[in-house]
Formats: sequence, C-alpha cells, structure tokens
Amino acid sequence: MTEEQQDRLALRELIENWVLWRDAGDWERFRTVWHPEGRMMATWFQGGFEEFIAVNRQGWERGVRILHFLGGLSIELAGSRAVTQTKMTISQRAEVHGVRCDVVCTGRFYDFLEKRDGRWGMVLRQPIYEKDRLDPVDPGARLDLDPGLLARFPEGYRYLAYLQSSIGYTVKPDMPGLDGPEVQALYQRGRNWLNGHDTTMAAE
Repeated sequence: MTEEQQDRLALRELIENWVLWRDAGDWERFRTVWHPEGRMMATWFQGGFEEFIAVNRQGWERGVRILHFLGGLSIELAGSRAVTQTKMTISQRAEVHGVRCDVVCTGRFYDFLEKRDGRWGMVLRQPIYEKDRLDPVDPGARLDLDPGLLARFPEGYRYLAYLQSSIGYTVKPDMPGLDGPEVQALYQRGRNWLNGHDTTMAAE
C-alpha cells in the first residue's frame, strides 16, 4: 500500500470516528480526532473542540440529542494537508411550540486536516447546510410556525435553526449553504489551506 493510500484510509477512519464517538458521547476518544487548536463550527456553536465537548455534555444532561449520518467522502491531499468533504445528515428531536418534532438537515462536512508526527488530526470542521425539513413526530399533530422567525434563517438550515432557537440556542445566521458567497469563500479557504496558507479562521 502506498503512503497516499494509507493517508486516505486514515482520513476516512478519522471522519467516521468523529461521528460515531461524538454521537455516542465517547468524549475521550473523540478528543483524539483533533489537533490542539482544532475548532468546530456549527449553527449553534463556534469554538474550540474542548469547549464543544463541554457544551455537548451540558446539552446531554438537558436531554438534547443531535445525531449524524454519513454518506460519500471526497479527499483532496496536498502532502501533509487535506481537505475532505463528506455527505451527511443532522437530525435533532425537540419540542417546538409544545409539539414534539424531528428536524433533518442534509449537507456536507467540509474539513481542514493536517498530518503531524505521523498522525492526522482535524484543524477545522465547517458544515455546509444544503436543505432541511421539520416534521411532528406524531403525524396527526398540528404545528404552526412563526413565519417571521423562520424567514430570519438561510434556506439550507431554516428549520434546524428554528428548532434550535426554540430551545434556547443562539444560531449563527450566515453559515455556508448549497450556493452563494459564503460557500464560495469556504472553497477558496480550502484551496488556500492545501497551498500551505493558514486560512482556517478567516470567516469566524
């Protein structure tokens, strides 16, 4: 097996471990996928991975459950650096206006990674939010949404943001979507990263 093949296998394993360990609450192993300065960007959180773990633990204690499912993976390698894109869904269950609901958001994880001392680690995870929907768990339940609040959020994660706002989270309003200037700027940051520039914090 060539070194490039080994790197690609290691990166795939890292991406899959992120989801499995995070969703299982296996925080000690979850720490191992990051480099020390690693940062997580999400609708409801932007910051370092240790803080991300802390707020996830707090959420778990309150019954918050945010789960992920992975699809296809694309890897761009440039020596000791990589950018990966992974098709994914985010699902969350919570009460919205007294109605228990599920929200499902489809998108991609866009990740900046680096190999240091023989180990790949994540430097930045930036999701791209493509489309979402919100449904009552009971299909017979009636749910009336506030159209003004719904319109405040981008189309790609409008319903996810609505649900998260309803349970007290402050949602970032300008995350990358399927198209538009935010996602184009992210792609440029990815190209710069592969060319050796440290641009991972540029859009925070």
